[in-house]
Amino acid sequence: MVVKVHGFPVSGATRAVTLTLQELGVPYELVIVNVKDGEHKSAEYLENMHPFGQIPVLVDEDGFTLFESRAIARYLVAKYGPDSGLAPKELKKNALFEQAMSIESSDFAPYAGGLGIEVMKPMRGLEVSQERVSEYTSTLEQKLKVYDKILSKQKYLAGNEITLADLLHLPLGNFITERAGFKGLTATPNVARWWSDISSRESWKNVLAEGQALMAKLS
Repeated sequence: MVVKVHGFPVSGATRAVTLTLQELGVPYELVIVNVKDGEHKSAEYLENMHPFGQIPVLVDEDGFTLFESRAIARYLVAKYGPDSGLAPKELKKNALFEQAMSIESSDFAPYAGGLGIEVMKPMRGLEVSQERVSEYTSTLEQKLKVYDKILSKQKYLAGNEITLADLLHLPLGNFITERAGFKGLTATPNVARWWSDISSRESWKNVLAEGQALMAKLS
C-alpha cells in the first residue's frame, strides 16, 4: 500500500505534506477531496478521516491515519527520513529547530494565512476587508524584518542547514506572493536570498507542477 494524502491540489496545508514527501523521496498518491462540494464535511469523512472536517489527512502504508499538516510532516520525517536533517536530533540543533518551527507557526502562518483568507473571499461571494489586508500585510512585513536579522547571521532559520521550519513557509508564502501581490519576501536582502533558495528546490517545483496538472484535470 502506498502512502496516501487526502487533500486538495492547491491547498497550502496539503502542499506542506506533499512537499515533505517530495523532499524525502517517498512515493505517494494524492487522493483529491472535493472541498468545493463539501466532501470534507460529509458524515463518512468526519467519522473516518478528520473529525474537524479539514484537509489534509495522511493514510500511511500500514493504514495509520493522521491529520494536521505539521504533525504529518514531523511524522513523515521521523519515519522516512530520520537522518535527513529536516528535523535535527542533536540536542541543541533540535532546540533551534523547535524555535524556528515556533517562529513559522506564530510569526508567519497566522498573518500569511489571514491574508490568504481575505484574498479568497470573492470566490465565496464575500467582500474583502481592506482593513484586514492592510493589517496582515503590515504585520507580516514587520515580522520579516526580524527574519532578515536572523538570516543575516545564518543561511536558514534554524542554522546553516535547511529544515522543515524553512520548507513550511513555502505554501503560504507562494500563495500570498502570487495571489495577494505580497512583496515582503523579496523586500530585504537576507529574506530575499533565503526565499529564492527554498523556492528553487526541486521538491517545491514538483509540488507546483503536480498541483497544476491535477487542477487542469478537475477543470
